[in-house]
Amino acid sequence: MSEIVKGLIEDAKDNMNKAVDHVELELQKIRAGKASPQMLDGIVVDYYGTPTPLSQVANVNTPDARTIVVQPWEKSLISAIEKAITDANLGINPQNDGIVVRLNVPPLTEERRKDLVKRVKAEGEAGKIAIRNIRKDVNEKIKKAQKDGVSEDEAKVGEAEVQKLTDSYILKVDKHIDLKDKDIMTV
Repeated sequence: MSEIVKGLIEDAKDNMNKAVDHVELELQKIRAGKASPQMLDGIVVDYYGTPTPLSQVANVNTPDARTIVVQPWEKSLISAIEKAITDANLGINPQNDGIVVRLNVPPLTEERRKDLVKRVKAEGEAGKIAIRNIRKDVNEKIKKAQKDGVSEDEAKVGEAEVQKLTDSYILKVDKHIDLKDKDIMTV
């Protein structure tokens, strides 16, 4: 296989890895009934006029399976943190005791579980689409390389290799979706 095709396949592998990592990250943000610090990953706090990720202004931990405790490094931030969590619309009401913000994660209802499973499947589908788009782009580059001198056999081998990669990465996304589904549906 020519160096050009090998390089394109390596690029595809890197990009597909990034797509799977992104799906994993998005799935971590979906709560499965258990308290997890990752549930607050997307939250941004107004830190003296600057939007700052919550993890950079407070310590976030889970003392038990149903509670998240957010301890700000500066006491003056407690109301800003409370507001940011409320604005994030997580379905959890923050409780502020003047020192920390507590989040009691309620058990999920059957209806809420089904909604979360739909969201998980949507995230997974978005990841699969990204992987297929990477395949399409690489195949187009291989065809272009074929016009620039790469043999037809090498191009076919390259396209077959990209298809194998695509199938394996879509399987990885499916595994992540299945794990998260089981996690959500486990009472």
